[in-house]
Amino acid sequence: MLTVSNISVQFGKRVLFDHVNINFIQGNCYGVIGANGAGKSTFLKILSGEVEANSGHVSLESGKRMSVLSQDHHAFDETPVLETVLLGNKEMSKLKAEMDAIYDKEDFSEADGIKAGDLGVEFEEMGGWNAESDAGSLLGSLGIKPADHYTLMKDIDGKAKVRVLLAQALFGNPDVLILDEPTNNLDIDTVSWLENFLADYENTVIVVSHDRHFLDAVTTHIVDIDFAKLNSFSGNYTFWYESSQLALRQQSQQNKKAEDKKKELQSFIERFSANASKSKQATSRKKLLEKLNVDDIKPSSRRYPAIIFDKERDAGDQILNIDGLTKTLEGDVLFKDIDMNLARTDKVAILSKNPLAVTAFYQIINGEAEADSGEFAWGVTTTNTYLPNDNSDYFQDNDDSIVDWLRQYAKTEEEKEAVHLRGFLGKMLFSGEEALKEVKVLSGGEKVRCMLSRMMMLRGNVLCLDEPTNHLDLESITAFNNSLTKFNGTILFTTHDHEFTQTVANRIIELTPNGVIDRYMTYDEYLKDKNVKELRKKMYN
Repeated sequence: MLTVSNISVQFGKRVLFDHVNINFIQGNCYGVIGANGAGKSTFLKILSGEVEANSGHVSLESGKRMSVLSQDHHAFDETPVLETVLLGNKEMSKLKAEMDAIYDKEDFSEADGIKAGDLGVEFEEMGGWNAESDAGSLLGSLGIKPADHYTLMKDIDGKAKVRVLLAQALFGNPDVLILDEPTNNLDIDTVSWLENFLADYENTVIVVSHDRHFLDAVTTHIVDIDFAKLNSFSGNYTFWYESSQLALRQQSQQNKKAEDKKKELQSFIERFSANASKSKQATSRKKLLEKLNVDDIKPSSRRYPAIIFDKERDAGDQILNIDGLTKTLEGDVLFKDIDMNLARTDKVAILSKNPLAVTAFYQIINGEAEADSGEFAWGVTTTNTYLPNDNSDYFQDNDDSIVDWLRQYAKTEEEKEAVHLRGFLGKMLFSGEEALKEVKVLSGGEKVRCMLSRMMMLRGNVLCLDEPTNHLDLESITAFNNSLTKFNGTILFTTHDHEFTQTVANRIIELTPNGVIDRYMTYDEYLKDKNVKELRKKMYN
């Protein structure tokens, strides 16, 4: 279907890809993974032709169509929503424009009529006459109301624009579908719809995502970018991660017999094969896993930061009490009459359809904003540490190195010593000269790792985390996720990462314009609960 042959890419002295070869086959969904900076997005751009490799070539089977999720949210600002979706099938749109130009001619001739008729037949074979209704149906599935179909793209909000661009990529059943972070800015319901859509998609999908639950739900293969090479593995992300970790442990077991290692790996493969039963792609995955050679499973060279949250002291029974908290923004109610009492063992996922509501909530309880009404009180034994959604105030116009920046949060003289700080930062993947970089030039992911280092230094017994997984790579997200499941303090957090929420939270609190929904249950239980679904409809109307 799609073949990559001897692709090499080099930027200055840095080699991004070195003679890469890979085939993408129809019916498979490939999740492309790699550390930040490994070249995931660049690789997708090479596949789509947006970026040219230094050598090698990409070839798409003759007669097949490729579609790409647009990353330029302003490219179609002057185009109506429905027309933007139709432009997803470029050949169909080109054919339609050609027919329209002929019919608009003032000197329309018999030859023009014959030409238009021939084009009309071709247009019909492409499904052109049903295109608008198909596009409208797709928009409806993604939550875009018919009233907005003829609105210009520049006049709809950012979240709706993301869904329209997604509809554009999906429109017309492309033979190869390329998606770079497709779940960004999508709500729970839309992500679930997309998972189901892609799990049953019969053509080729190539996707980059930091959402592990999404990758597990849709992928049949993982394509790992490592050391400027691409390696393809059967199975989803969890299979790749756990198998690579198992292989790494076995690598260190010098005294273990080769036959015992093979049996252990074989048992591992069989366990995952037995669990692959959710969709057409899962059935295909099961067959692939059963055929997998245990020798194909190799240790990953990935490095995981050592994220460990320790408390300076235990909190008492009173953590946080909230009474009647209400906040509006420019006349819109973000949340109203929020009552909440936190227990010491609570790990709470804070949800809302409006991300501004969540951020406002965190800012209020951390003293960075004021509520319109209501009050809150932290327990006298609590020490809460806060990771805001926007951390720019901590870094902008700051010439400090990472070492000096972190020193201000150290609590003891020993912790302030350079040797201690360099060792600490090394575990957070700032090794060698990287620890001396100025904080104002750090990437988004590096800044989040600095903020996590700060929180670990402060050793609070309550953690407040507003979208902490933004900008982090899969390795950092996994390490962060594992650390929070082990933390025995109180956590309030918000993230779009499904797996993160499901494995950490034991309580779900949703902020709405008409009150609060508060349930002691897991995230998956919350999403499936019929009573919760009815209540959510009521609260948002």
